[in-house]
Amino acid sequence: MIDDVLTAIPFGIILSFTIGPVFFVLLETSATKGFKSALIFDFGVILADILFIIVAYYSTTKLLDKIKDDPNFLVFGGVLLAVYGFISFLKTSKSFRDIVREFHTVEIKKNFGKLFIKGFLLNFINIGVLLGWLGFIVIGNSLTDNNESLFVFLGTILAVYFLVDLLKILAAKTLKNKLTPRRIFKTKKIVSLVIMGFGILLLLQGFFPKEKELLKEKLENFEIFKSE
Repeated sequence: MIDDVLTAIPFGIILSFTIGPVFFVLLETSATKGFKSALIFDFGVILADILFIIVAYYSTTKLLDKIKDDPNFLVFGGVLLAVYGFISFLKTSKSFRDIVREFHTVEIKKNFGKLFIKGFLLNFINIGVLLGWLGFIVIGNSLTDNNESLFVFLGTILAVYFLVDLLKILAAKTLKNKLTPRRIFKTKKIVSLVIMGFGILLLLQGFFPKEKELLKEKLENFEIFKSE
């Protein structure tokens, strides 16, 4: 279980730094309306993520069972992640004006119920989020041993995402002042490249499964030797 948690942490961090409308509204809500309002908004975002996980999992569960131990599954997950990162990179390269527009046109709802719904809808209408969770499920299924471990993996991603969001809420005013459109543009490109990097790494693991197992055994033997 600990291995599943440690494996999921980097994915949670990457997810929390994907910058879009949700990111801006979260910062703006915290800076202008306070911690509680931003937290309610974020709960709506998380609910949309949970629904996406359920949809993605149950739409692929039969496929997951059939090719659980197939290294080609890692290749499939790597392709999903690499393509997602590549498309995000291309869209970012062409969308500097959109970033500036999002940065300056954030609308805030005062009502807690409306804030929750807005957080949910802003995330739910983004089909890229569903594709991202599908990729995480494919990857998690390849890196874990059973359904319980897979849910630990996905739950850790969500938990890390939420914890980083809490830090963003607390540091909202500072972040808002320092995150100029140009810096946001650069950050989005870096995050896209990191996602592509993870996808390529998974592709390599899928293409060379024997080498992956040998490396895993060496690391396990090293840990045993170190503990002795």
